[in-house]
Amino acid sequence: QVQLVESGGGLVQPGGSLRLSCVASRSIDIMYRMGWYRQAPGKQRELVATITSTTNYADSVEGRFTISRDNTKNTLYLQMNSLKDEDTAVYYCNVGWSGRVYWGQGTQVTVSS
Repeated sequence: QVQLVESGGGLVQPGGSLRLSCVASRSIDIMYRMGWYRQAPGKQRELVATITSTTNYADSVEGRFTISRDNTKNTLYLQMNSLKDEDTAVYYCNVGWSGRVYWGQGTQVTVSS
């Protein structure tokens, strides 16, 4: 079993930056996929970025967001730059481990002037 706790969300103006963190309760082997998803009001939860030994990004965030992991700290990061109004959502950390999918509780990101 894995517990995931996100942090780093908040209110930021368009064009600003935030870094989200997700701390896992145990070490996750690099071969297991971890990712960030987001869900805005009235919309389905959508994939933002994933990482194993490689990274993958949604077209909407490509070039603006960077996903990374620090295995010594059991932590996943999402660096978000050049934020837009449409990035406003609850962001969730995710991991597929030992045949199951685990989710964090989410952290709110609001982009507004």
